[in-house]
Amino acid sequence: MIDPNHPFYDELWRRVLIVAVCFVWVGIELYTGNPTWAAIVAFVGVFAAYKLFWERKKPE
Repeated sequence: MIDPNHPFYDELWRRVLIVAVCFVWVGIELYTGNPTWAAIVAFVGVFAAYKLFWERKKPE
């Protein structure tokens, strides 16, 4: 789903922004009383963080 080594993700701010938007959305879903959607988006945020920060290979 996410290719962490794609050139689009070279910039740190893009990777941080993607993960941050996911967790802001989790807060919005919890605030509006939708825990199911909050859990789904939290999973997407954790998955994105894993792919973009832990699985990513450093550019040579």
